[in-house]
Amino acid sequence: MKVSPDYYDEIFAFKGEWDMPSSCGLKIRTVEGKTFVIVTELYQDNPGTSVTYAGQKLADQICEAKGLNLSEIVYVECNPNTNSKLSFYDEEYFVVDFNADPQHKYRQMDREEIMKLLGK
Repeated sequence: MKVSPDYYDEIFAFKGEWDMPSSCGLKIRTVEGKTFVIVTELYQDNPGTSVTYAGQKLADQICEAKGLNLSEIVYVECNPNTNSKLSFYDEEYFVVDFNADPQHKYRQMDREEIMKLLGK
């Protein structure tokens, strides 16, 4: 399951759980004055922790590396389409609120939001 490079501008190396070397796809976009940090799961090309399990630890590392402030970004997790027969691998984008309770931490973006975010 290779992830298309269309999903990211760069591969971002990070320290995952137990400081395990890990990687994700990364795009940073500014739309209507908001900075969106989009992390994409790389599946087989990620040797370590998934973006979902890395959570705020990954967001903190990206902000430090890119000179961003966590409180001023919109953090988005992308599960890319890998053209698998399994619906688990369908394309989905989720806005993550690290301050929310577990039930409200993730909000799935609708198609219109995604197209606006990606400039399509």
